[in-house]
Order: sequence, then C-alpha cells, then structure tokens
Amino acid sequence: MAVELGRIGIWSLAYLWPDQKEAAAELEELGFGALWLGALPDADLGLVERLLDATKTMAIGPSIVNVWTAAPAAVATEYDRISTRHPDRFILGVGSSHKPIVETATAETYERPLSKLADYLDQLAVPARDVAVAALGPKAIRLAGERSRGALPYLVTPEHTARAREILGDGPLLAPEQHVLLETDPRRARETARQALDMYLKLPNYVRNWRRLGFSEDDVKGSDHLIDALVAWGDEDAVLARVDEHFAAGADHVALQVVTPDGGLDREAYRRLAAAIG
Repeated sequence: MAVELGRIGIWSLAYLWPDQKEAAAELEELGFGALWLGALPDADLGLVERLLDATKTMAIGPSIVNVWTAAPAAVATEYDRISTRHPDRFILGVGSSHKPIVETATAETYERPLSKLADYLDQLAVPARDVAVAALGPKAIRLAGERSRGALPYLVTPEHTARAREILGDGPLLAPEQHVLLETDPRRARETARQALDMYLKLPNYVRNWRRLGFSEDDVKGSDHLIDALVAWGDEDAVLARVDEHFAAGADHVALQVVTPDGGLDREAYRRLAAAIG
C-alpha cells in the first residue's frame, strides 16, 4: 500500500524543536495527515523513527534527503529498518539540493544535478511508491512522476502547482509546501516573511524557478510581490484560501510551514489552523 498522507500536512525543521515527540503527537491529534522533515543532509533517519514511535497514524518522512551527501545504500538500510517497524507510515523524499549547499558540504562539483538524481534513484533500493522527489523544474518534475510516487515542490505558488500537474498528468503525487503566517498587519507580515525567506533568495534553483513563473529580476531579490506570492499571510481564512488554490490547481496534498519571527515552533498557530480546517 502507498502511505496515506491526508490532504493537509506539516513541513517542519523538527530537529530544532525542543519537545519533538510531544509536538509531533499533538500535530497528529490536531488532524494533520503527514509530517515532513526538512533539511536532513545525511543517511541517519533516526529522528524519523523517533517521531514515528511517538505517534500512531501520521505519515512521517524527510522532505529531502540530499543525494550528494546521503549514500543510497545507507538510506535504503534505514528505510528497511524503519518501514518494518512502522509499515505504511514512512515516506522518503530525496532531492539534488543546491550548488552552494553541496559545494560547501562536500568536495564534489555541483554539475548535472538531474543526472545525479536519476542515478541515485537507480541505486536506491526502496519501493518507488514510498519515494517522492523534491522537484522544482519541469525535467525534475517529470522524473519524479516517472521514477517515484511524485513531486514535493518547495516555495512555490498555485501557478507552479498547475504547471507541475500538467507535467505529471493524472496519478502521480503532487504535494507542494506552502509557507503560512497568521499575521494580518501587512508591514509586520512582510517583514517576518522576508526574514524567513532571506536564505532562499540566495539559492539559484529557487531564483530560476521564480523567474520561470514570470517574476522579474527585482522581484526575485525579495519584492512585496514575491513575498505575497510565496507566503500566505493574514487570518485563517486567507491562509486556507491559498491552500484551496493549490488544490484547485491539482495538488493532492499541501504541507503547511508556519513562519515565525524567531524560526521556532508556533504550536498555537497550528492549533488555530487545525480548528479552521475542521
């Protein structure tokens, strides 16, 4: 069986949470179907296992294991152990990361990332139904649909979701991440959102993707237009309206990442969103 994700999940940097197990259990109790863990660079998936131990039904997995730094054989070993203990709950996201990150972390030159990703999927002894690809560009999205369960786009708009669905066709999973911020004051919302997106504005894969979507050279430096397009801010209704746009564009699942001024875990915001979702 394919892992059941539900319609709405959470994208998080859970390794930074002070009470990881308690927080994951509460998110499950609130009704979120999946918990995606961001930025796990190596093959140690012990955090995934601990959070699965702390929950009962929620799907949990990394949204991106870096194909340059996590050996496929080691990842497959982790998958076998964890999925045996928690059948039909562990989903594995993999991706080719970004040139500055890879070349800082390894001695490798970041060349032909799509080929690197395809080779990695060839070597990864994990059932395709339990693997998804962190994909942005058309070729990576197509590869995700052909070689895995589907695509996990990050920092995208509903327009990107529509384009991705057109590439994938019917069937493959499309599960975009959506930054959200429960703040109704435009100045404070944009200031907090811009701070949260600062590092991403320096990563060329994201910049190229935004340019493909029609954002200008000035926009991709962090204009209000870009910030408003990438971060759903406002009250609960405003946030859920953006989520609905992704579903209308062809998403199967949307992963919400709550933006906070200090980058920490805002459990009250997740409670408010869960109540609004119903």
